[in-house]
Amino acid sequence: MKRHAWLDRIRQLDPETDYAEIYRISSWHEFPWDTNQSLGFALYRTYAVPSIGRLLARTGEFTERAQKRYDDTVLILEAVLEHGFDSGPGREAIRRMNGMHRRYGIANEDFVYVLATFVVVPKRWLDDYGWRPYSAPEIRAAVNYYRELGRHMGLRDVPETYEEFERLLDDYERANFAFDEGGRAVSDATLDLTASWYPRPVGAQMRRSSICLLDDPLREAFGYPRPPAALTALVRGGMRLRGRLVRLLPPRRKPHLARDGRQVRGYPDGYRIAELGTFEGPEDRGTGGGGCPFGAGAS
Repeated sequence: MKRHAWLDRIRQLDPETDYAEIYRISSWHEFPWDTNQSLGFALYRTYAVPSIGRLLARTGEFTERAQKRYDDTVLILEAVLEHGFDSGPGREAIRRMNGMHRRYGIANEDFVYVLATFVVVPKRWLDDYGWRPYSAPEIRAAVNYYRELGRHMGLRDVPETYEEFERLLDDYERANFAFDEGGRAVSDATLDLTASWYPRPVGAQMRRSSICLLDDPLREAFGYPRPPAALTALVRGGMRLRGRLVRLLPPRRKPHLARDGRQVRGYPDGYRIAELGTFEGPEDRGTGGGGCPFGAGAS
């Protein structure tokens, strides 16, 4: 396979009808690591909105059981992409997600903002650090994919184009980013989780490096001091260098799903989609209350 074989395949598809297939190719063949990282940063941005960060902190799920919440979010969202919106596993995953969400008085505009982060942040990430940027069909496919997810979530006023998603995200963050102790607690727990995936000395450096990747409005909303300029330049330069090196690699023949990575650790013996996440009370699979307001067959 030549380096741009998957891009050639994408260009043969129609992003208006084949958006899920295009998004799968981009996520699992072209940019598996970048997709996972950028979607993690997308969800992380939402913690800087006090109404969201405070709610997540109050549940205790993201501060006390961060690894499980990460795993559940990844696996639920991945089940929809892997199996499709109209498949049995895909419908089960959406029911699980909606079941967790409906217990909270979450505003439609907050949900749509979260959806916007999933569309906009990966494109911006690839513009900055990817081995190539998204092509026009990939951008349109991502828009259509998340519009369809929003439809299955019952959301209203979902943007129709990338430009509308981007404008909504920027306007929403300008109006809503602010410091909140709950959001800071969820942010700290998330950075600690990231550090836990590496040996202790490396993990501490990864935590510092993660802060270097935050834009100023996001970093200031969490109350983190500005990292040294030299360290920020080193971290961001290293990310761009990685992208140039990946460009030299052959295309990925086998899909790489997020659950194949070492970050998903909570289900070594497999899982059932219907049992992911949290439930109303201890009588329901023993998971207790709380839950992930924005979370993400058997494996």
